[in-house]
Amino acid sequence: MANLKAVSISRDSDVADTSVRRRSLIAACGAHAVHDGLTDLIYVLLPIWQAQFSISYALVGLLRGSYSGMMAGFQLLASRLAKRWGRERMLVGGTALAGIAYLIAGQAGGLPVLLIALLLGGLGASPQHPLASSMVTDTHEAGGGVKEALAQYNFAGDIGKTLIPGLVGLLLVVVSWQTSVTLMGLLGLAAAGLLWWLIPARNEQASNKGKAAKAITGTGSASGLRALLLTGTLDSAVRMGFLTFLPFLLKSKGAGTAGIGFALSLLFVGGAFGKLFCGYLGARIGMMKTVWITESATSLLILLAVWLPLFGMMAMLPLLGLALNGTSSVLYGVVPELASAGKREQAFALFYTCTIGGGALSPVLFGRLGDVAGVSAALITLAAILLFTLPLSWRVQKEVGG
Repeated sequence: MANLKAVSISRDSDVADTSVRRRSLIAACGAHAVHDGLTDLIYVLLPIWQAQFSISYALVGLLRGSYSGMMAGFQLLASRLAKRWGRERMLVGGTALAGIAYLIAGQAGGLPVLLIALLLGGLGASPQHPLASSMVTDTHEAGGGVKEALAQYNFAGDIGKTLIPGLVGLLLVVVSWQTSVTLMGLLGLAAAGLLWWLIPARNEQASNKGKAAKAITGTGSASGLRALLLTGTLDSAVRMGFLTFLPFLLKSKGAGTAGIGFALSLLFVGGAFGKLFCGYLGARIGMMKTVWITESATSLLILLAVWLPLFGMMAMLPLLGLALNGTSSVLYGVVPELASAGKREQAFALFYTCTIGGGALSPVLFGRLGDVAGVSAALITLAAILLFTLPLSWRVQKEVGG
């Protein structure tokens, strides 16, 4: 009788753990999709804002960088505040703030209000990456499959990048950018309400996290983590720099507003599958080999994007997206392996701070280069810089082992 009761309790516990893992992953994927979609929607709007407010490429980069800069700068603080207030409150509150920021941007009649809205949006987006990714890791580590779960989480982000900019690109054909942006603000508020319902109760997470604490721990390699941070920073800087210039490159080749939105959707569709595919590939052949494949391909394809005519460029954008975004999925999966015991959430926050910080600074620096030397020269420079990730990834692999 006692054995039957023990088996029943064990079965109930397994069902509860499975439910926690499923709801946590769905919540994290939903948050990632909405936040990444709202973040990359800015790329569709940059040419419109440049024309409306008559600004230079450097100021265009500042607008893009303001959102990413706030997101990067407050991630460590968000990680600390989550220990006091809880992940649920931080994720829900941040998503709601991002939605409010887009509502403000939809009413902007000048550059100062738009800049304030973007700063608020970046602040609202800051909790998502470190908290959602650590939530996925904590709830999946005890049962295995952390890298695969993180690959699904990253895949969801690119689904958001595909759907939201593409949807707004179509909306811009029939309504003003102000109306489109306001609708996206309402989407952010709706997502916050859904997250509040989805995220498992704190006591369930704590129970699952307690089990995870007995599972695999990281090596605690400081030098390996530094090399990983620099690899991720360069990868993010090139990605954000390329995405900032892509609408202007498309425009110079004859694409209109709807065409730019469609092109970004093609890029992000490839990126979505790239994150999912490369996450699994990295688990099979190793981080270094995957990074060498994706980064070399990205550098070559950026050069082709500069030189090809519009039709040829549009045709290769899904492949470029796969390589451009796939690397980050592999790098995310290495963070738990290099984090010290008990400092995984902090390691994720550091990683996202560095990568998003590099992505925030890149549009400003290369925007200035674009003003001086042109968009093509800036993109060629980005392609060359990306190759520095190859020796860095070798260093990371050496510290991870294998």
